[in-house]
Amino acid sequence: MQTITLAQRRARLARRHRLAARARIDDVARIAGDLLGLHATDLASVHLSALARMAGADAGAIERAMYVQRSIIRMLGMRRTMFVLPTELAAVVQAACTRAVAAGERRKAVRMLESAGVTDDAGTWLADIEHKTLAALHERGDALSAELSEAVPELAQKFVVGEDTRYPATLTVSSRVLLLLSADGHIVRGRPRGSWTSTQYRWTPMSTWLGDDLPTLPDAPARVTLARRWLRQFGPATVADLIWWTGWTKTQTRRALAEIAPLEVDLEGKTGILLASDDEPVDEVEPWAALLPALDPTTMGWTERGWYLGDHRGALFDRNGNAGPTIWWDGRIVGGWAQRADGQIATRLLEDVGTPARAAIAAEVERLTAILADRRFTPKFRTPLERELTS
Repeated sequence: MQTITLAQRRARLARRHRLAARARIDDVARIAGDLLGLHATDLASVHLSALARMAGADAGAIERAMYVQRSIIRMLGMRRTMFVLPTELAAVVQAACTRAVAAGERRKAVRMLESAGVTDDAGTWLADIEHKTLAALHERGDALSAELSEAVPELAQKFVVGEDTRYPATLTVSSRVLLLLSADGHIVRGRPRGSWTSTQYRWTPMSTWLGDDLPTLPDAPARVTLARRWLRQFGPATVADLIWWTGWTKTQTRRALAEIAPLEVDLEGKTGILLASDDEPVDEVEPWAALLPALDPTTMGWTERGWYLGDHRGALFDRNGNAGPTIWWDGRIVGGWAQRADGQIATRLLEDVGTPARAAIAAEVERLTAILADRRFTPKFRTPLERELTS
């Protein structure tokens, strides 16, 4: 069995995740494609993940790619997580992951509405409201949720979930309907209302946004395509990594891998998989530094993270496994950072990295501070070190 060393894994990460200085580019859609999506639960992280990998670091380029060129699109994807994906990959992710997520969300919505006493036949009731909502959106071209609720009054209806629990919650029908329409690929989140971190969007029909509907692909071939692309960008990795990243069942993963027939390799004590066409050594790169944001796709790219995270999980991840802002040096995480209210980037190294590394990290802090200028953000999921640095 071929051995892939730690140095080789880090060299592949540096090149294929566009983190080494010479690997940076300014094509936002290509960056998103190389990472198989930028995590978009926090819209700030989309911008920060792209900027960390851009040679020119033009903050306006991300908005132009998303809202003007429309070469990237925000959609629900792997593990029921929001991603910004290149439009050429959207149909693959829709078939490989989102279609199953959408089915699960529809079953959940039906249960919630019927349990809350909204209707006895939530499936039929939802289908009717979805039809009305989509028609209203096509008529307007784009609309905020509140504007759609004026056209379709049922959207404004509220209902309570978990009424008999310690944490009941009041939801609106619009939150469920818009989620279902977007998960089914009918509508897309457009430009936000307000700042770059706003969570209020104008909704647009997918056919209007892209000029056509998403192609409908069969599930199994789409999973093969996605697994192959993930192995190219994130491999070598373990089968457990692929199962976690995609959110697939073990059976779905095994079937996709059977089509790919990857090599089994030794990851210095663990069995990993690698594309058979990707077994040649990759040239190592010069040492590099990076400040990656919360939920960055590199930090979140594997479930077995010891080879790049070390012992720093407690400080840099929350209890639910969400990563906070991280400092990277030459292929591993060595600390964390945060933006304070006055815009200052505060950092803390969790190990001794030496003078050259500290100087390179300081240069990245200066670079990011200049790029952000007066932009401010707070991660949606707060981690212990991020809280300490901003207290």
